[in-house]
Amino acid sequence: MNLKRPLTHADLLQLKRWNAPSIYNGWEQVTRRNPGSAGFNLEATCDFMPQMGPMIGYAVTVVIEPSNPRHRSANPAGWQEYRRYVASVPGPKIVVVQDLDHPQVVGAFWGEVNSNMHRALGCVGTITDGAIRDVDEMTNAGFKALARRLCVGHAFAHPVRWNCPVPVFGRTVHPDDLIHADKHGFLILAPEEQPGLLDAVRFMDANECGTVIAAARDTAGRSAEAICESLDRAAAEFSRNVKARYKSEGEW
Repeated sequence: MNLKRPLTHADLLQLKRWNAPSIYNGWEQVTRRNPGSAGFNLEATCDFMPQMGPMIGYAVTVVIEPSNPRHRSANPAGWQEYRRYVASVPGPKIVVVQDLDHPQVVGAFWGEVNSNMHRALGCVGTITDGAIRDVDEMTNAGFKALARRLCVGHAFAHPVRWNCPVPVFGRTVHPDDLIHADKHGFLILAPEEQPGLLDAVRFMDANECGTVIAAARDTAGRSAEAICESLDRAAAEFSRNVKARYKSEGEW
């Protein structure tokens, strides 16, 4: 298996400490892609376990069609074969699921049993354009889910194909893509963007805190004009700091 994984597990743990917008702020300094149209989901997601915070992991992918019972008879060993694919990929892993019934939801791939099985295989959560159920039990398993909605039943949820590109929430995810996700959505991080990402996230956060945020909080007893002048100076300093480090303009 030829995997391009420039980050250590310790790097992933540190990136997991930041929310997705903070990761984006650093990512847009190191990416060569257009940060206005690349990388993150274009359609709304719903985080059903926001209290669990962010998750980060490498994509394993699967396609399902819960409305179609024929997939079970076409490949009775589908679950066993799919689980061995998941087990063969080093973790941490995020399972990205394309539901062919979309936009209709007929049944949920995820519930208490499936989330516990995937947790045992090194998966930390899922991004599915279909549904989940057993939210409390999934949370208890330590398995985070970004999904389109909740659902009562599972119908004929069965792996149709796996280890393939899957379109979800307006973005195509490929096997072994590195994904950071939380209640804001998800961001796909290319291998060449990863080595300098953590430093960029730290720098951008410190730059915000030391300039525009500090100026915005220092308003006691000051006139509106004085506050605006202070914010102007802070914004200019923020932009100079970004340009000096990354040769790009700051957003303020």
